[in-house]
Amino acid sequence: MTAPTIGFIGAGNMATSLIGGMLQQNFKPGQVLASDRNGEQLDKLSRQFGIQTSTDNDQLARECDVLVLAVKPQIMQAVCRALPRQRKPGQLVISIAAGIACHSLADWLGADTAIIRCMPNTPALRGQGVSGLFASTTVSAEQRQLTEKIMNAVGISLWLDQEDQIDAVTAVSGSGPAYFFYLMEAMTDAGEQLGLPRDIAERLTLFTALGAADMAVHSDVDTAELRRRVCSPNGTTEQAINSFSRDDLPGMVARAMQAAAARSAELSKEFA
Repeated sequence: MTAPTIGFIGAGNMATSLIGGMLQQNFKPGQVLASDRNGEQLDKLSRQFGIQTSTDNDQLARECDVLVLAVKPQIMQAVCRALPRQRKPGQLVISIAAGIACHSLADWLGADTAIIRCMPNTPALRGQGVSGLFASTTVSAEQRQLTEKIMNAVGISLWLDQEDQIDAVTAVSGSGPAYFFYLMEAMTDAGEQLGLPRDIAERLTLFTALGAADMAVHSDVDTAELRRRVCSPNGTTEQAINSFSRDDLPGMVARAMQAAAARSAELSKEFA
């Protein structure tokens, strides 16, 4: 069986991270192509990965088994409508653009197009990403497996049963890294206010976050139990958690994520 060819339309940070991850996971440079309007970025990809590049999106559309649409949502419609309707037979299209629904992509690309929506997040740039995936009814089991292989090259991927769950994924993991960065900022600032040098407060915060995440990922109990195990009765941690509870931290998080999900749903309507 011939190895599938994967073409990236858009060669920015996320496309670069995916290509780099794929080439570390048994994909060959000859299987991967990329197109972009930025010739300098294409030259960089060619030198770094040894892949074929082009400024011609039509070439990728006609040659590739998989098209990964890695362009900004604002230009997705124009990019899709400019592609030829006669593309490679059985082609799969993977969109990693936020807010672009499958029905919009099908309108622009053709109703019979096999489409998968993907919501990755920025830790994919470090090989620690998580992606939510939703497949249209035209996607085959083999295409699902190939998509997993592509996305798992930079982390893990999880399938969704309903497309509107993408909005929740956006709120949890798509936007989620910024929530943790914000908490890290606040903890670093508080550590400095308590008398620590800023660089020490920052290192303590960052490595505490890293260690806590690693413990949670590899634990056989949930995060609530992990929290309880750290909280000795009448101890220091319990006092901090009680303060968070009085300030309604769970409510603040829920309201923030609801706002993110609502905005994701609004974007789908705006870009339709």
